[in-house]
Amino acid sequence: MPEYEKAMRPEDITRLFVERSNAGDAAGVAALYEEDAVMAYPPGDQTVGREAIRALWEKVLANRPRFEQEQPLPTLTNGEIALTSTPPKDGAGARAQVVRRQPDGSWLRLLDQPEFVLPTR
Repeated sequence: MPEYEKAMRPEDITRLFVERSNAGDAAGVAALYEEDAVMAYPPGDQTVGREAIRALWEKVLANRPRFEQEQPLPTLTNGEIALTSTPPKDGAGARAQVVRRQPDGSWLRLLDQPEFVLPTR
């Protein structure tokens, strides 16, 4: 795997995600996740593990979507775990991630809820 810039603060992950996604780098996006991370995507489903997340992002990025940087909300940290979130620019709810500090001091996503969808009744 190529050497990628590491997220040295939990908030860095959002910036790195946007940069790598807009570059079409699915492996770079997946490198922001722990090996056994869980992503609540596609809506109503889960993608589990870095390799599955990479494969998912390869499909998504094949359509060359453009992502915009979203202003992070205040991070909530408790020791080696942090909760990060952003309000989407499209006004559709919120995004939230649980990230964990790694032994080298960098941070990776453990749980990712990229969009909250209200349940249908």
